[in-house]
Amino acid sequence: MCSIIGFQRRSIPLELAKRGFQETVSRGPDMSRFVEAGEGWLGFHRLAIMGLTPEGMQPFALDGNMAVCNGELYGFRPVRRRMGKKYDFRSDSDCEIILPLYRELGLGMFARLDAEFAMILYDEKLGLVAARDPIGIRPLYYGYLSDGSIVFASEPKNLTAFCGRILPFPPGHYWVGGKFVRYRDIAAVEGEYISGSLYQICAGIRGRLIAAVEKRLDSDSPVGFLLSGGLDSSLVCAIAARILGKKIRTFAIGMEKDAIDLKYAREAADFIGSDHTEVYMTPEDVIGNLETVIRALGTWDITTVRASMGMYLVCRAIHETTDIRVLLTGEISDELFGYKYTDFAPSAEEFQAEAQKRVRELHMYDVLRADRCISVNSLEARVPFGDLGFVEYVMRIDPELKMNKYGMGKYLLRKAFEADAILPESILWRQKAAFSDAVGHSMVDDLKDYAGRVYTDAEFEKRRRRYAYRPPFTKESLLYREIFEKYYPGQAEMIADYWMPNPAWPGCRVSDPSARVLSNYGESGK
Repeated sequence: MCSIIGFQRRSIPLELAKRGFQETVSRGPDMSRFVEAGEGWLGFHRLAIMGLTPEGMQPFALDGNMAVCNGELYGFRPVRRRMGKKYDFRSDSDCEIILPLYRELGLGMFARLDAEFAMILYDEKLGLVAARDPIGIRPLYYGYLSDGSIVFASEPKNLTAFCGRILPFPPGHYWVGGKFVRYRDIAAVEGEYISGSLYQICAGIRGRLIAAVEKRLDSDSPVGFLLSGGLDSSLVCAIAARILGKKIRTFAIGMEKDAIDLKYAREAADFIGSDHTEVYMTPEDVIGNLETVIRALGTWDITTVRASMGMYLVCRAIHETTDIRVLLTGEISDELFGYKYTDFAPSAEEFQAEAQKRVRELHMYDVLRADRCISVNSLEARVPFGDLGFVEYVMRIDPELKMNKYGMGKYLLRKAFEADAILPESILWRQKAAFSDAVGHSMVDDLKDYAGRVYTDAEFEKRRRRYAYRPPFTKESLLYREIFEKYYPGQAEMIADYWMPNPAWPGCRVSDPSARVLSNYGESGK
């Protein structure tokens, strides 16, 4: 990961601007730069992943234009070779192709990128320009200074000292001339759904996911893998191991006494022959790091906080004990193929609408979690299930085929890799368990118990009423909200709502976001 910031105008003291930017130096600890760009500033904290020499340091400049980008531009090497006849590239950084592409394509460049990115450009004619990838895998936020000028930054903590209201930059948009323009809606389906035989559809899933993993293995820095033992991360690891033809390094985490996933992660690791590391956490680790995690996340959402505890701690261990800088993860599969609660979808149309809603909101939930837990530990996340071609394909599959009519969720994804035999059947056909539960059911119980000790019933009722926007409804949610407000006062609207099953569906009106409370959870937690 890297960190970027861009000021439209230099209307606050330089030291205040730099101090705000320094809040995210952990995203890019290798080198920092803060420069004038027209009437404003651009800043960059670098985590060197591609092109490790000093020449890869940003901002890049060309013909008076400048750019900073936190991103990975997949397939940049052939583009670079093609453009090398016209441009003098001085580094091996993928992001150095941005300004030559921008010269040739202008604002149309953003829709052409196969990338996870957030970028800010200074254009001599247009002024500041900013853009974010269609899913929002790379973070970007914005706010306004007292003179009305805009500021963009990788995280809200960069902006709290000088912006009154901070909001997430909408994915799939660019900003120019004071307006946000949507260049791609990755969740939308134009034309007819993809239909056909199960074999054809599964072949499409298989080929695209393999390609998505392969392109994310391109790195000049060491690569590792988060392995929960669930279907999604296990598939990513197994595909990568087969592509590379050598041992990969995998990492799993769980509570010491009841971690469901550790045993399955160990089984998957043994099967693919990875160099596997297990990290254990205690109730003391969870409670002791709660405030650190919420500050890193910038959210008050219950599900996101719970699921971040294990991820943060395993990433911290990876940072402290290895030379790995890139981590492949299994996020975004659930939004595409379904959660436990989407088994209750009353129709294919509602299943599809729910998937579209979840994909469009990913940047506030699972994607936010993966980005912050990984980046705060000076690592980079890569998400194969978030590959744009893969997401677009799965969203276009007839939702009648994606609904759970098979007695097993994510049936199409499982079936797509059945013949490859790259995973044990016990993993490939394992029922889904929520990550926040699977690291150990006791972890969620420990958090609830701790919140119960912090507030009496009377205190809970009094203090929850302070919040008009998405008021806390449990002691646990109040605890998270109050920690959030300590670091991001008045910024709760950065998150749309609590991540919960769709309450309009039968069986989904629940008081806790954990899949454990659903009637169909069954064998998932065993």
